[in-house]
Amino acid sequence: MARPASLSPWQGGPQAANVSFLGAAPCRRKFGLFYPEGFDDNAYVVAERAPKERAHLEWQRDLGPRDFRRLLARGEYRQIAALALHVESRTNLLFSFEKMALRDALRPPAGARLFAHELYAFLYGRGSGRRRFEDWAQAVGELPRPRARVQTWPVVTLFGFLARPDRHLFLKPRVTRQAARAYGFDLAYQSAPCWPVYESLLTFGAIIRRDLERHRGLQARDLIDVQSFIWVQGAQEYQP
Repeated sequence: MARPASLSPWQGGPQAANVSFLGAAPCRRKFGLFYPEGFDDNAYVVAERAPKERAHLEWQRDLGPRDFRRLLARGEYRQIAALALHVESRTNLLFSFEKMALRDALRPPAGARLFAHELYAFLYGRGSGRRRFEDWAQAVGELPRPRARVQTWPVVTLFGFLARPDRHLFLKPRVTRQAARAYGFDLAYQSAPCWPVYESLLTFGAIIRRDLERHRGLQARDLIDVQSFIWVQGAQEYQP
């Protein structure tokens, strides 16, 4: 039976250690306005955590490393793409134009094959995190694009987040940049997906996690909680 991922050792390295930000306390207070019991608040679990956790558990069930590797060995690239798209459909993390572009890109056999091989390497392969991320981002940029661009930050970061929320964060640019400004963190943002930006995002997440763990009800179970905290800071529906 699939279980939620637990957090891996600290991401972000020395940049995330012993750092405090002026916006940290106001951001915690804002989260508490909507969810007084923190990450244990039932309203939070229903609204934010449960849909993402369900998608993660479904990914573990259908595309965990052993099953993913078996499908690759059989050349079932379209099946891998279909399963990934099915899990994505359980969330509302992508814009409709991104969903359509991704589906168009994975329809041709060559697109499904590239997607399957490079996604497995990114999630479960060997090599440094930087190398795996850069190869994956490049592969997304090389997917067929009949109508719209596929290589956006949400598309590039979505599957890592759903598959490995112990290690990967999801980047929604406008919301995340707004949250970083509120927190006082200088997110090194560029519109084109690249490692320095993603590394900066992971550092931001590690700093938030270190701060939150000292406060009752805010001990993050995984990066789903950290991403949800970021979302509350920057999303329009959470403007008080």
